Amino acid sequence: MTKLTKKDILGMADLTVDEIHLILETAESFLEISTRDIKKVPTLRGKSIINLFYEASTRTRTSFEIAGKRLSADTINISASTSSVVKGETLIDTARNLEAMNPDIIVLRHSAAGAPHLLAGLVRQSIINAGDGAHEHPSQALLDMMTIREKKGRIAGLKIALVGDIQHSRVARSNIYGLNKMGARVVVAGPATMMPRDIEKMGVEAFTRIEDAIVDADVVMMLRIQLERQKQNLFPSLREYAQRYCLNRTNFKLAKSDAIVMHPGPINRGVEISPDIADDSGFSVILDQVANGVAVRMALLYLLSGGNE
Repeated sequence: MTKLTKKDILGMADLTVDEIHLILETAESFLEISTRDIKKVPTLRGKSIINLFYEASTRTRTSFEIAGKRLSADTINISASTSSVVKGETLIDTARNLEAMNPDIIVLRHSAAGAPHLLAGLVRQSIINAGDGAHEHPSQALLDMMTIREKKGRIAGLKIALVGDIQHSRVARSNIYGLNKMGARVVVAGPATMMPRDIEKMGVEAFTRIEDAIVDADVVMMLRIQLERQKQNLFPSLREYAQRYCLNRTNFKLAKSDAIVMHPGPINRGVEISPDIADDSGFSVILDQVANGVAVRMALLYLLSGGNE
């Protein structure tokens, strides 16, 4: 496949295997740009990209901004706290006003599941979902898959364990969709109170003990507890959660000897993952994920802008 025909990137559930391959291969070709002394190419000169973020973000927002600038696009960042949202403007009115300014791409992060899909049907610009509630986060899953492929040489046939707050994690959902399509064996683990009902219907094996999930795993991906999305206390205390679900030197020995450790960030050290595991470059690829995030987002902006033409 040599061309992305989609107008929008809304979720991994919508992407085909060929489209995922195209995005990953394009991203891999962009990695070299970030190693140059002058990290810029004129590919998207004259294009305008708006990053519209209704939720806090460090990695996603910054990497989308850097991605646009490295491709020479004009990038504009808008936060809900500094926009007319605080004056009562609705998302739809905000989007229609931005559409009138004729940008090329709108990158949206929103607390409501389905918000990017709503805008995609209302405005002519391409919409990229940068995270919608507990629904999906496609660019994160793509950079995760890029990192796995980079470190393991493949995705198909690997055992990949996702551990933590599965119920509220858009990262987990997008990775499950994407990794299953790419032929991985996906297993999940977490407290029963943070596990979606009938999760097995998504094509995964589910456990309530971290040890059962990570045994013989090629990849262990730890997930942040999504306290901001939980409407009630789903576990007794952070201390007890850490005792049962924190990845540490002892339980990590159950994974394969060449297993890698991932985390989408931000990390709650000592809760989801012990500091010595997170910082060990022998198997932790967390910072590689961040670096690959810029390349993946460059690829998305490039492909949606018709750069592949």
